[in-house]
Amino acid sequence: MIVINERIALAAEEISWKFARSGGPGGQNVNKVASKAMLFWDLASSPGVPDDVKSRLRSLFPSRVTTAGAFLVSSQRFRDQERNRQDCLDKLRELLLQAAHQPRKRCPTRPSRSSREARLQDKKHRAARKSARRSRPPD
Repeated sequence: MIVINERIALAAEEISWKFARSGGPGGQNVNKVASKAMLFWDLASSPGVPDDVKSRLRSLFPSRVTTAGAFLVSSQRFRDQERNRQDCLDKLRELLLQAAHQPRKRCPTRPSRSSREARLQDKKHRAARKSARRSRPPD
């Protein structure tokens, strides 16, 4: 069981792993060892995550959702597989915490009188600067 916070927990059976050869530094070790870790998590059928968090996760990170509906997190930062697996889990935890944060609804407000006047002054100043650039016809 992977506990994210008090509302979100993932069962270890929900996560599947794939490993591949990673690029980057590492010399000949890169050509021999499958150290890149790819975490696949079936987003739709996960009972431990509330639906609002799932929908926010899809909207915040659409490139991480595969066509099959799985959520993909990969890591090839380290040279060994186990540290990349842990890095994937840490990334997933961070992404879930981001999606769990409910954004506050914006209260529409009216601009203040001074901000309206400042905007109009700025427009007049910009118009005067542009009109000064124009060439005047000779008299």
